Amino acid sequence: MSRPAHRPLDQTARPWLMAAALATILPHLEHQALWLSSLIGLMLLWAAWLWQRNERLPNSGLLAIIVCLSCCAVYLEYQTLFGRDAGVALLVIFMAMKMLELKTRRDGMVVVTLGYFLLLTHYFYSQSIPTGLWLLIALWLVTSALIRLNSGPDATPRSILRYAASLLVQALPFMLALYLLFPRINGPLWGLPQDAHSGKTGLSEQMTPGSIAHLALNNDIAFRVRFDAETPPGKLLYWRGPVMEYFDGTTWRPQPNRPGSERIEVIATPLSYEITLEAHNQRWLLALDAPTGLPPETGLNGTLTATHRQIINERRQFRFASTLDYRFNVAENPNILRRNLQLPAGRNPQTLKLASEWRATAKAPEEVVNKALTLFAEQNFVYTLQPPLLGPEGVDDFLFSSRRGFCEHYAAAFVVLMRAAGIPARVVGGYQGGEVNPVDGYLTVRQSDAHAWSEIWLEGRGWIRIDPTAAVSPARIENGRIDQSGSANLPALSQLRTAWLKNLRHRWEAINNAWNQQILSYDMQRQRQLLARLGWQEAGWQDLVILLALCCTILLGAITAWTLHQKTQPDPATRLWHKALRHLARRQVNCAPWETPNALLHRVQTEHPMLAEPFGRVVNAYLDVRYGRTSNNLNLLREAIAQLP
Repeated sequence: MSRPAHRPLDQTARPWLMAAALATILPHLEHQALWLSSLIGLMLLWAAWLWQRNERLPNSGLLAIIVCLSCCAVYLEYQTLFGRDAGVALLVIFMAMKMLELKTRRDGMVVVTLGYFLLLTHYFYSQSIPTGLWLLIALWLVTSALIRLNSGPDATPRSILRYAASLLVQALPFMLALYLLFPRINGPLWGLPQDAHSGKTGLSEQMTPGSIAHLALNNDIAFRVRFDAETPPGKLLYWRGPVMEYFDGTTWRPQPNRPGSERIEVIATPLSYEITLEAHNQRWLLALDAPTGLPPETGLNGTLTATHRQIINERRQFRFASTLDYRFNVAENPNILRRNLQLPAGRNPQTLKLASEWRATAKAPEEVVNKALTLFAEQNFVYTLQPPLLGPEGVDDFLFSSRRGFCEHYAAAFVVLMRAAGIPARVVGGYQGGEVNPVDGYLTVRQSDAHAWSEIWLEGRGWIRIDPTAAVSPARIENGRIDQSGSANLPALSQLRTAWLKNLRHRWEAINNAWNQQILSYDMQRQRQLLARLGWQEAGWQDLVILLALCCTILLGAITAWTLHQKTQPDPATRLWHKALRHLARRQVNCAPWETPNALLHRVQTEHPMLAEPFGRVVNAYLDVRYGRTSNNLNLLREAIAQLP
């Protein structure tokens, strides 16, 4: 006798396994290469065709060749067989190929096990609400396939799906207990693949012409902000990122190993706020300048940029306090000032000549600043997302030829003019403005709000923010780029003008924000806050383990008691038969304990002829439900009982 695992797989089980495989594979196709998606699609179609025609499955030699070729193709595509992308690609291929060798129940169990594992890998790419809902459906299908494998061909699809749903519902309390009480640790429980956090796009640590303009087409959310008090006007919201002081003629970069320290003189009362920052794979954070209160494990460098001890490769929340009116480093390090006057030798001669003329005639640095801003405002400069390509002397080309550019063009040209005129200056990258969501009150800052501005140092005033973009397009600073640029290349969501569509977007984003804030951001700190509210102060991981074990034991006991109680209840047919007997009892006809349905019917026919026909239908329906081979229709029994006089 063959062991159960080696018994042949019946044909009617294959559609269940194919549905489970398709549900677990389908979302991954979005992240796979086109050739890989095509290969998987062909294999699934091949398997479906073989099943429909009841054809013989391909031999193991052919499958081995396909496996080897697929592994080679994955290696050529990703240059490795390990890591997130290559590993997931191999799993998806193996799942599709398993559909071509479904011969025994053991093969079916392999598909189910692989399906459960593939469900976890989807969270490498997305943790959004649609992903969660899809995976819930996929989990239901995989569990249904597992039930189908163990229940045999007699089980109906409806009973299988209902049983799977019942199991998932019973698992919900345990899931909630684990979510709330499983000891949280800082960082992942086990090491993730090195490329698990790749693919994050956002503001870069260096700036070249066009580097920020391409972000203007990206409608992804960079971070959300909730102010403790009223949200300041958009024109005051400069979210400070990397400060770039080194310029090689084309690219701006931060200075490595920069000396110096920050000295902030607070003038206005600081604002308190909380930022929910999306992963950007950088250490620097994005705070309003100037930060006066920092979250743990965060510091300020000499350029007033907040940096965290760890790279931000997952969504994190930070609390800041910042002042919008301040003076910064009035007494600056002379070496830093000299560094912020450096320009690459022999580059952009026309710009250097113009700045020298300004410096020769200006009585004060402020006059040079005004000349530069007047130049941008009055010389037909255009603020555009589609500037022309610039030559080797990019600043000269921009100032004296094209005069069309995005914020990085104006910030870079302004800083070069200032340095050439003897005024220390640098470029600051970050985000400007944001949009308040009226549904939840959060300020949403998108990648399309990425911005670059300038800082100059003036004696007695320290570092001062100058935004030359405001001289060209004041509305960009006042109201935000999305509503003012009018570019046809902007993301579709950014160009929504219809009120109900904007309202719909706001509501959807508020739901996503609530999901992020309440579900995905449940970390160690929030777990401790929850336990503290329940009266459990300073709970350690040992306490959590005990509490979790206690909760699971109680839940298990409750479910066991409920299950035993369900088993003691009579089945529906018996309950209906007892209902019919109660009808007879009201007519003074009582069933003796030893009487079978047919014996009772015989007595009714003799003693109560008026009841014989309707009660005969009840007996026939009951016996059919109880002992019939094909009929299991409780409705006929209900109808017969309803017709009793």
